[in-house]
Amino acid sequence: MEARVLVRQDGKTDAGGVSDPVPWWSLTKTALAIALLRLSDYGRVSLDEPVEGEPYTPVQLLRHEAGLPDYGSLPSYHADVEAGRPPWSTNDLLKAVEAERPRYVPGRDWAYSNVGYLKVAQLIERASGLQLADALTDMVFSPAKITTARLATTPDDLGGVCMGDVVGYHPGWVYHGLVVGTVVDAARLLHGLLRGALVKPETLIRMLDRRPLPQLRSELRPDPAYGLGLMVSATNLLNHPVGHSGSGPGSQIAVYAQRETTSAMWATTTSGTDPEAEVFRCLRNGRF
Repeated sequence: MEARVLVRQDGKTDAGGVSDPVPWWSLTKTALAIALLRLSDYGRVSLDEPVEGEPYTPVQLLRHEAGLPDYGSLPSYHADVEAGRPPWSTNDLLKAVEAERPRYVPGRDWAYSNVGYLKVAQLIERASGLQLADALTDMVFSPAKITTARLATTPDDLGGVCMGDVVGYHPGWVYHGLVVGTVVDAARLLHGLLRGALVKPETLIRMLDRRPLPQLRSELRPDPAYGLGLMVSATNLLNHPVGHSGSGPGSQIAVYAQRETTSAMWATTTSGTDPEAEVFRCLRNGRF
């Protein structure tokens, strides 16, 4: 199963395939980044001051430079997910990854960290005074004028969500939160963000301030970098897709924009399709 979306320069949308909501996986990070940056625009978060009681700043969290570990390398995590067990408590997760032990001095290195974005989610709740689901609705989904996106927190919240061949998944295993919504709304979120509808112009420029990642070079990504909740190019933002990819049990998603066009694709793991490669090809050719 697949879903494809193309949002053109004039805002017209071409869509095909699955129309049901799907898991956005790590595209959720972009939504979290938008929420935290809007809180910065409101003066409730200082991006460059250390988070209270911590050695890292919000910018370092958003750019995966905080020195925090990831839980993706824990065999026990994947074993329990596959077995359909309930998620660990947040405290148990942080103990399992030894989150109190910095992997490097914040800002000095880079390592992709879902734990870092768990800290982002917690910071959003503290700064907004809202539960994460309400904060994302109020500060991201409503301003972006998308209606299907929501935070899934229980298995019941995945009712009606296309999960591929995965049954009984608990969204609590995604510790920074799992947004679900249609692929059309995923594309509209990124399209609105990059057209200036969600954060101040200077904040959007800051969001695209990036760390080059030459160690991750590939044929698809010859010059990769990471901004604030966005995967970008290190040297040429205009001529390289900007957005985010994500994957989890049963499916993958990729949502990217280049110049005035946005493309998104979701596919089940068993389909054999690489959504990121397909989206990049779509942006080059102007069609799927």
